[in-house]
Amino acid sequence: MDALCMAARPALSAILASAVIAVAAYSSAAIGEDVKVTLSGSQEVPPVKTAGTGSGTISISADKSVSGSVTTTGVAGTMAHVHEAPAGKNGPVILPLSKSGDNTWSVPAGAKFNDAQYKSFKAGNLYINVHSAANPGGEIRGQLKPQ
Repeated sequence: MDALCMAARPALSAILASAVIAVAAYSSAAIGEDVKVTLSGSQEVPPVKTAGTGSGTISISADKSVSGSVTTTGVAGTMAHVHEAPAGKNGPVILPLSKSGDNTWSVPAGAKFNDAQYKSFKAGNLYINVHSAANPGGEIRGQLKPQ
């Protein structure tokens, strides 16, 4: 009996290792990504001289659901959006953010990217832009950089 157990151990170890890897891969895919974003005037196109800044976390789930928020300081934001374009370029709005506090902009409940927008996210081609009366084209910006 001991010899049989000893012979079965390597196979059992391989099976367990495969199961752990499969569970880890599934968990990572099911959870999605939390992306930290930092906004500044220097990231605007063209750059904006401002004391305003912002930061937050945007979460994109494997089913393309989007949630999260950014908080700003030193900028009187009038609106905020997720735009589609790589760093250094301006692009169209794909997701308006809602003002949920004095300086907080949140992704609306139930927001979801379509396949093309999700692909742009994975390529690093989405950004958050906070607009102001002084800078209606955008005062601070931060690129969403997936991990």
